[in-house]
Amino acid sequence: MPAALFSSSLLSLPPALSLQKPTPSSSSSSSSSCSLLKLSSRSPPSYNIASFRRRSCASRRFYSPQGDRHPPPFPPLITADPEAKGDAWDPSRHEALLKGGEQVVSLLQEMLKLLEDMEMDEASEPMAVEIVAQGVIGKRVDEMESGFMMALDYMIQIADKDHDEQRKSILEVIKQTVLDHLTKKCPPHVQVIGLLCQTPQKESRHELLRRVAAGGGVFKSENGLKVQLPGANLNDIADQADDLLENMESRPTLPDRKLLARLVLVREEARNMMGGGLLDERNDRGLSTLPEAEVNFLSKLVALRPGKTVQKMISDVMHGKEEGADNLETGDDEVSDGRQKNLSGVAGRGSVTGRRPRPVRPGMFLETVSKVLGGIYAGNVSGITAQHLEWVHQKTLEILQEMAY
Repeated sequence: MPAALFSSSLLSLPPALSLQKPTPSSSSSSSSSCSLLKLSSRSPPSYNIASFRRRSCASRRFYSPQGDRHPPPFPPLITADPEAKGDAWDPSRHEALLKGGEQVVSLLQEMLKLLEDMEMDEASEPMAVEIVAQGVIGKRVDEMESGFMMALDYMIQIADKDHDEQRKSILEVIKQTVLDHLTKKCPPHVQVIGLLCQTPQKESRHELLRRVAAGGGVFKSENGLKVQLPGANLNDIADQADDLLENMESRPTLPDRKLLARLVLVREEARNMMGGGLLDERNDRGLSTLPEAEVNFLSKLVALRPGKTVQKMISDVMHGKEEGADNLETGDDEVSDGRQKNLSGVAGRGSVTGRRPRPVRPGMFLETVSKVLGGIYAGNVSGITAQHLEWVHQKTLEILQEMAY
């Protein structure tokens, strides 16, 4: 029976969401635009069903906001303010989680009703789940509460903690379908960034950019499926990727370096395909001064001969080590007079602000390299330094390619 596509525990949400804190998973998404780009490929799951109907009523065992005097131990993903220390229980997020959870339950129950009316063999069951999810979510996507994805992420965390792969697979199908629908509502250049972030091969990304820049259309993929590509401007794609990078890199810590690496590749490859390449005047971010941390690191690199040593230095920083390590210290007064002499500014001179420079970020580092290269070429004095910087730029992209996929 098609209802056997669901495990018996699929809708058995944790009673009142009062389980112990699960370890936050890296697959959780936020409601920001970055979450629309975080689209992962998945292999068709295999489902083994039991008594789904008998257990579905357990799905509504949530805490009542009025009856619960003590905050349930939600995971930090949901309850903690990103800029606050510790886990602070937020009643508004609790309420959003409850409403979102009710919508997830209602959606799953509607999917069950449709699957019960279908006849299929075991091999076609995974495809049936995806088709039904597309139909049900398509009708509801505009009515979803803000806490829908929050509740869905929490349920995926619980399923992962319980090692319930069947439940986790079905919930991830729903999450991916929701993200697909939301992405289709985005402007064309945002949709293209999402597609590029899912394309591991460099040559395939370049081909995709060429077809998008030519106006898009319907094309046949390598596996024989037809893919519809929107038309978009390369400058819009590069600018949007740059905006997302700037937003991510301005934070004290980088939660997802893999996504960051993909966005850097998208920006650099889109810029490279424009008329003037990386030095096109449209790629100028308008920086009046170059960032201190990136200039310091670049000064170290150009002082050394290109080779494995320099390549390892770049790799360490791109992976968040050495100069690229997240600065976990907070506060404007973190640097006292006694430590002032230990802080270096541009080219080893004392720091003007007296504060520790922020970490070297991949996107801003390549922005700095391009800016310096532009100045060298504008002065018509390229020489060995320009060749060295070109080598640094190329090796950095190769390292980011390995990080991204």
